[in-house]
Amino acid sequence: MNVSLKPIKPKRISDQVFDQLRELIFRGELKPGDQVMPERELAEAMNVSRTSVRDAINKLVVMGLLEQRQGQGTFVRNPDVKSRNPLAVVMETQDATLEDLLEVRMGLECYAASLAAERALESDLQFLEKSIEEMRNEVRSGRLGTEADVSFHMAIAYATKNPLQVYIMKNFFDFLFVGIKENLSHLYKVPGNIEKILVQHENIFQAIKSRDAVKSFHVMQEHIFFVLNFFRSFNVKKA
Repeated sequence: MNVSLKPIKPKRISDQVFDQLRELIFRGELKPGDQVMPERELAEAMNVSRTSVRDAINKLVVMGLLEQRQGQGTFVRNPDVKSRNPLAVVMETQDATLEDLLEVRMGLECYAASLAAERALESDLQFLEKSIEEMRNEVRSGRLGTEADVSFHMAIAYATKNPLQVYIMKNFFDFLFVGIKENLSHLYKVPGNIEKILVQHENIFQAIKSRDAVKSFHVMQEHIFFVLNFFRSFNVKKA
């Protein structure tokens, strides 16, 4: 057999710590502004050395996901849209519109939903269901539910098990829900829209849970068309 094989290398402890913390950030369980547990407590909770925790945190700081504040601790970084997010640069320099952004979202998320139906683990399904319930609770409390909305869509990206999909969607939602939050507030504030979005999320979840890749694609497409058509109509009325 004349093939090229590579030796299997065990994954370093610090890389495993990094993976866990990054997953918590990407899933939205650790949100922008949240303080991360001190190194000692993290090391004890994960049964690893403080050196492994420190290495993982330093890597997340370099990636721009965490920031260390002198005398305060380590925090999940609030997205600095203008200086760090590549989408912000394109939107500003290429005269791109919100409609352009949502068309890109159509391509990314419909296929992501399809992949999630094929690859999601039970833990992914549980997190999707949890995100829907959190959005319901936020709405009942008089809030807009944007954070839970982001968590739901990021959970779908994570369920694809494609690290590039997760990274691209993280940048996308950092910009979508921070850089143009004022625009999105119009969508959420229209009576009945949040309830419609919740129903759409439930339909997407059920399609993914039933492992129906084709249906997952189409119900996600319907959801994004709803958002896209709202802004098309909103811009016409505003004009």
